[in-house]
Amino acid sequence: MIRKPAVAGYFYPKRAEELRAMLKEMIDPKRKKEKALAVVSPHAGFIYSGYVAGAVFSSVSLPEHYVILGPSHRGMRSLFAIMEKGEWQTPLGDVPLEASLAQAILKRSSLIEEEESAHVQEHSLEVQLPFIQYLRQDFSIVPICISPMADYRELEELARAIAGGIREFGQDVLIVASTDMSHYVSKEVAKRKDSLAIEKVLALDAQGLFEVVQEENISMCGFQPTTAAILAAKELGAKKAELIRYQTSGDASGNYDEVVGYAGLRIA
Repeated sequence: MIRKPAVAGYFYPKRAEELRAMLKEMIDPKRKKEKALAVVSPHAGFIYSGYVAGAVFSSVSLPEHYVILGPSHRGMRSLFAIMEKGEWQTPLGDVPLEASLAQAILKRSSLIEEEESAHVQEHSLEVQLPFIQYLRQDFSIVPICISPMADYRELEELARAIAGGIREFGQDVLIVASTDMSHYVSKEVAKRKDSLAIEKVLALDAQGLFEVVQEENISMCGFQPTTAAILAAKELGAKKAELIRYQTSGDASGNYDEVVGYAGLRIA
């Protein structure tokens, strides 16, 4: 299966040369890079969140393989929807799916199901690919879409499956958690609420993140993918997290009364 881009021409330019020109402004290839087990990256239109995503991917040594976790905005049948085989297409080329890694993850949990339809229109995973493609061409991915119904214990099971699958796979893999932060609140409220969630990520406190988002009503759409990424990274030996960049949509739009927050973090 070739999964066609769902938001090219909407979230980012449809023409390859225009997309490369935009990415060139957002990515710093000369930035010092560190090896990481996971990153947290936003998934809005590039004019709003691209500088945060660009900063994150510029800050890590990019391996050949990726597990990308994103929230479902379009609805899905399963709790965790994976794609095993095929390619994902963007204006910058086709990205193969890493079937052996996908199978190693899939066999470790009955909560994970192969569900291509969950990915067809979902943007949260797709928008990560051009940033990686700009920095390296030869890579493969395992996309996993996460239902908003997933509870903490289920995310723990997903994380164990991901970590176990990566160990069996035996090669370097970067876990990418796709999320935006607070939605459509004032800049002041966004910064206050988002800092509560960011503090939990920096402490590698997955359960704390899961709980504070709900207790403080933080409209962080990908808190479940981020929770799973922290848990999997810790199982693989993560010891620290760093905030690479934070900003809001107001920095692009000039409207600070209703913003969306974007945070980029590196976990190593």
